[in-house]
Amino acid sequence: MGRPATRPTRLRNGFYIEIKSPGGSAMLLRRDTREQMILAAEDYARTKMVTIKGEMKDDKWIAES
Repeated sequence: MGRPATRPTRLRNGFYIEIKSPGGSAMLLRRDTREQMILAAEDYARTKMVTIKGEMKDDKWIAES
């Protein structure tokens, strides 16, 4: 086992979507471009609940316009 982390994890720069199965836990997926993120969201939306989180840049969420 080992000692738990003391710092929160840092997310890499990119576009994020949240995937959630009915009755399950959520998972974040990262894509490099907005187009790849949208394609992945459409693909997963057939069987899972999808939430588009937006763009992460330098540990900050960029406001969607």
